[in-house]
Amino acid sequence: MVQTVMFFILTILSVVSLIVVLILSFYCVIASVRRKMNPNHFIRLKRTAIFFAVVMILNAGLITLSQLTASTPPIVDENGNTPVNSIAELRRIELNGRKQWISIRGWDKNAPVLLFIAGGPGGTQMAAVRHELSELEKHFVVVNWDQPGSGKSYYADRIKNITPQTYIQDGYALTEYLKERFSKEKIYLMGESWGSALGIFLVDKYPESYHAFIGTGQMVDFEETERIDYRKAYEIAESKGDSALIKRLEANGEPPYYGKDVTWKSAVYLNYLSAYMARNPKIHNPGYNTFRDIGSSEYGLMDKINFFRGIINTYNHVYQQLYTVDLRIDYAKLDVPVYFFLGRHDVNAPTVLAEEYVEVLDAPDKGIVWFEHSGHSPWINEPAEFVEEALKCFLKIKTQK
Repeated sequence: MVQTVMFFILTILSVVSLIVVLILSFYCVIASVRRKMNPNHFIRLKRTAIFFAVVMILNAGLITLSQLTASTPPIVDENGNTPVNSIAELRRIELNGRKQWISIRGWDKNAPVLLFIAGGPGGTQMAAVRHELSELEKHFVVVNWDQPGSGKSYYADRIKNITPQTYIQDGYALTEYLKERFSKEKIYLMGESWGSALGIFLVDKYPESYHAFIGTGQMVDFEETERIDYRKAYEIAESKGDSALIKRLEANGEPPYYGKDVTWKSAVYLNYLSAYMARNPKIHNPGYNTFRDIGSSEYGLMDKINFFRGIINTYNHVYQQLYTVDLRIDYAKLDVPVYFFLGRHDVNAPTVLAEEYVEVLDAPDKGIVWFEHSGHSPWINEPAEFVEEALKCFLKIKTQK
């Protein structure tokens, strides 16, 4: 937090001093042309320029320091002690030539490995998962992955080069890295929102690498989801007499959207639905703790900026590539047990689509676990119940072997 405050102060000082430099430069040029140059103005310009340069250097140094000192906190028990065999790492690795960041946390480094795939595309939940699902760290080595174009991995590749196949390739490469490092034949997989679809892609293509998959806020058909969300937001706005929202929805038209404004057009109804869920008294712990998460130690100052750039830029580029995906048709047979953890009050990822998917899905084991006090993010709304149900599902897989 101290680094963030200093960054903002230095940034404001640099902007102000730059404006002053530009004004004084313009004045000096005019004065020189008119041959009415005042030496004091030139001296002031020189001093301000030096001040601007010093502030910029300090800010660059602060950014560099914050990136180099970013870390994930050690595992500690209720007495504040670090378990002997625990692991807590923030590590940069190379996946298919792309440099990306992962966090690895667990009370016992010999425990089964669980890879959590964040939502988005372009989202990072490295800190959020540590805060909300720390109980999982007692049972698994929990790995969080900042995917290309998100958070700490924002520069892994040019945004224009990222496709769904990029995530599949790198997700598999990461899986193989984890299997080798922790001497595991298979790992467990968990995906949230967009990550729930990516998880399906991975277990479909590489079933031999995964014990089981849990999808939460499950995405099924991206184009249909957007249409349903748009209509739901319109319906709510009509019931509340929210003419401003209706006007914006009508101006944008019904999705799917293409081009450079996908993020902003989708945000009109997605943010409205998120606010609607946040006001629902039946949903516990509603909303995202964004300020807590972005202020977490895993993110340096540049990562904090890229936290938002990923949500805007990467989402805009990748999401429109997903409209053709329909899991009910394209992924109706899987060779890995699959479970969907759904919030009863989710109006972001329509649960009716997940129910339809389960009906047609052919898998060794499958099922829906409902969370009665959750919206789109049961792992945030009901974290204790979420961990309990995850352990039940994964234990069932273990006893069946």
